Amino acid sequence: MANERTALLTDNHNVMGEAAMSGSELQGNGLLNRSGHNVTPRSLNTFFGVIVPTVLSMFSIVLFLRTGFVVGHAGLLQGFLMLGVAYFIISLTILSICAISTNGAVEAGGAYFMISRSLGPEFGGSIGLMFYLAKVCACGVYVLGLVEAILNIFGQDPGSLVSEGIRVLPQGYWYTVLYAAAVLQLCLLVCLVGAHMYSRASFLILLVVTVSLLSILVSPLALGPRNFTISHQCGANRTCVYNTSYTGFNSTTLRSNLGPGYSLDYSTNTAMSFATVFAVMFTSCTGIMAGANMSGELKNPSVAIPKGTIIAVFYTFCVYVILFLLVSSTCNRTLLTQDYGFFQRINVWPPFVIVGVYCSSLSAAMCSLIGASRILHALALDQLFGLPLAPAAITSKSGNPWVAVLYTWALVQCVVFAGQLNFIAGLVTVFYLLAYAAVDLACLALEWASAPNFRPTFQFFSWHTCLLGIISCLVMMFLINPFYSSASIVVLLLLLLILHYRSPTSSWGYISQALIFHQVRKYLLMLDVRKEHVKFWRPQVLLMVANPRSSCQLITFVNQLKKGGLYVLGHVQLGDLDVLPSDPVMIQYNFWLSLVDKLGVKAFVDLTLSPSVRQGTQHLLRITGLGGMKPNTLVLGFYDNCVPEDYFLQDPAFCQESVGHASGGGDDFGVDLPSLQAHFPPVRDMECPRCLSAEEYVGIVSDAIKMGKNVCLGRYFFQLEGEQNALKNDGKERTIDVWPLNLLQPESSGYVDVCSLFLLQMACVLNMSARWRRARLRIFLCVEAASGDQGWMAKEETLRDLLRKLRIRASIKIVQWDVVVRLHGGGEEQWATTPGVGDFGEGKPGGQASAPPGDPESFLSGVNGLLMEHSAHAAVRFLYLPHPPVDSSQSQQYLAQLEAVTRDLGPTLLIHGLTPVTCTEL
Repeated sequence: MANERTALLTDNHNVMGEAAMSGSELQGNGLLNRSGHNVTPRSLNTFFGVIVPTVLSMFSIVLFLRTGFVVGHAGLLQGFLMLGVAYFIISLTILSICAISTNGAVEAGGAYFMISRSLGPEFGGSIGLMFYLAKVCACGVYVLGLVEAILNIFGQDPGSLVSEGIRVLPQGYWYTVLYAAAVLQLCLLVCLVGAHMYSRASFLILLVVTVSLLSILVSPLALGPRNFTISHQCGANRTCVYNTSYTGFNSTTLRSNLGPGYSLDYSTNTAMSFATVFAVMFTSCTGIMAGANMSGELKNPSVAIPKGTIIAVFYTFCVYVILFLLVSSTCNRTLLTQDYGFFQRINVWPPFVIVGVYCSSLSAAMCSLIGASRILHALALDQLFGLPLAPAAITSKSGNPWVAVLYTWALVQCVVFAGQLNFIAGLVTVFYLLAYAAVDLACLALEWASAPNFRPTFQFFSWHTCLLGIISCLVMMFLINPFYSSASIVVLLLLLLILHYRSPTSSWGYISQALIFHQVRKYLLMLDVRKEHVKFWRPQVLLMVANPRSSCQLITFVNQLKKGGLYVLGHVQLGDLDVLPSDPVMIQYNFWLSLVDKLGVKAFVDLTLSPSVRQGTQHLLRITGLGGMKPNTLVLGFYDNCVPEDYFLQDPAFCQESVGHASGGGDDFGVDLPSLQAHFPPVRDMECPRCLSAEEYVGIVSDAIKMGKNVCLGRYFFQLEGEQNALKNDGKERTIDVWPLNLLQPESSGYVDVCSLFLLQMACVLNMSARWRRARLRIFLCVEAASGDQGWMAKEETLRDLLRKLRIRASIKIVQWDVVVRLHGGGEEQWATTPGVGDFGEGKPGGQASAPPGDPESFLSGVNGLLMEHSAHAAVRFLYLPHPPVDSSQSQQYLAQLEAVTRDLGPTLLIHGLTPVTCTEL
């Protein structure tokens, strides 16, 4: 993929080469990013790069504005339970983050980079977009929290008849949205003009928040008990007044706050529950990736991310435990539930809290806006979603992704229309839980794939912790809000499907491929060839292709014939590796795989280098496949003098794009259409010499039979209608004609052997495929009516009974061929001595192929005329292929007789089957 991030191991450049860059290339300690601009060098240590942003993100608005809300509604004990559950979930996720971040070089992009480079573009892109939406919603929460804090000081109290002091700002839904838009506008200006100022001021903000926190902790020691009156607008014309008190450290207050006391939330006027309170409280745990998101600026991210994240999480956990104990032992429940900003009332100097709230909320909002825009910028650079996100890749001269910032600002503006922090807290929590589950999934997949290169230096994790983290996140998602959870998973699956069908390709690696390899190896070992049974037999085909330009129709046809079995395209490159500098076959695989993608067939590709086609085919028949998945059927194109047609010139898929996209990138594996067309040579013309002699061709057929493989020869498949034409002609009935008897041996025409039953099975398999399901299957039984022998009626009934037992739905056509039999005569000269096994009748051999004595051309012409008379309009024909001659000198005669029998028939498959494939048992 163009412009993708640098992989851990790059192509064409080694590590020493990168280390040897000239001083001019590193001038000013600046490197070039993917946009071509200088980027800030890695300069942050563990404290400033990980601990500070993580602590600020985890404190955010919950520390000052929702601590009392949690304890007031849930009580101290359930509050501790929520805190324990939340930190248990994020602790499991932190273990996964630490494992992934210590498994190699972590580039810019943070959590998105780790997820995408661990799981591949499909999972990484979809989860990255969900993580981006989580950051957008979180930014909306922080902005609304800041507006709430401002209105607590400057807003007109809706419950009061007059405004007092500095309460000058009108309140209401639309005013809240207006104030949120103004705050968001300030964040936008900072991100567009001086986003670097935020990172420089983060430590100062942490100091301010710490001072505010210390003032809260020491206030109970300096303040005595006091009472407050709180009023809220309870309806259109009703005001609710509450008398509350601050008792200082008091055991009675602590006991009264131990249990839960869920009631109405005065900001949303909805009843609270464990799930809704937990959703609000969990927003304090959504900042654990803030340090990981700084990976591009960290000196040593593999050390800083694990160490800094663990320290920050432990610190915030201790702070929340202390605050829960403090407020539950000093404030009565009414004060906690009816005033989110009660810390100002009980502080030695209220401005301490006000400044802390403003700094933490504004800091968290800008951090989310900046982080979300960077994630969107990374998604745009990776080109996973195409044109919709393409503008987000635009940056300023200094490298600031200002378009991504505008995108994010617009989405956050939509979020703030919710108007209430508690209303969207559940959505934020669900999105973050899904992102955490994705991180655990990435680590679990890497662990289960058993990839040798997964060697994290952080060892305090296992697949058990990853799996437990995934389950915990999913369970809490559905406990918080089943609707949001279901919707988010549906959106994630839709994004996965979109990316799957877009087929983005990258050098990141695909975890799905590693997992598939791991499982396929296990199942191949379980697929024991000694346990094969005829009931479960299926075609496993090796199709030898000389030039796909003239074989595409046959390739597509065999794909419909495989019935879920193994399908391999084989090709022999003539040559001797001893005299070549490198293997020429290796560079061809991408072209053949691109051809497979273009044709839409489910096939593997196996190429070999050999001095002759016959030897190469022997190699492929022996080594292709693995374990129980090895070819049992060889398919070849027919050997005749027909000039092949170029399929590439007929199919629009191989023509139209060559004009409009000749200079395009083609597919994502480096093979564009012009390159694909240029790789395969033009089809053979009349003057072009053959690279395969008749003796060698018949020798390939004979070798396959000796090796116990079934053989199919396909002729005239270039006349087979294409996929588009076939779909248009579905209304017209098509037929599949089967001639299961050896037409070159009339004396065996009343008997059905293993080869004949193999023909029936292959025709039935074709009839079961989706494209041929509507075709009608016809079986032809040749009889001599003039002989006066009525035994053929019994043979017909026996054949009909056999078809019924085999569950083959087909019509039987009786063909009188007395004239043809008289042309054959009574000679017994044979090409081979391989007898067939009679499956019904008198048990006479049916696999021998006798050469017609007397006038063989008349007999062969008569057989051809018989086939033309009855099967001229069939879509495809299945004929019995006689055993090839033992004497190679008769190869030309063998091929000449096959050519004469099938002349001008249309798509025909000559089959010689050796495998028992039918079963009448249940």
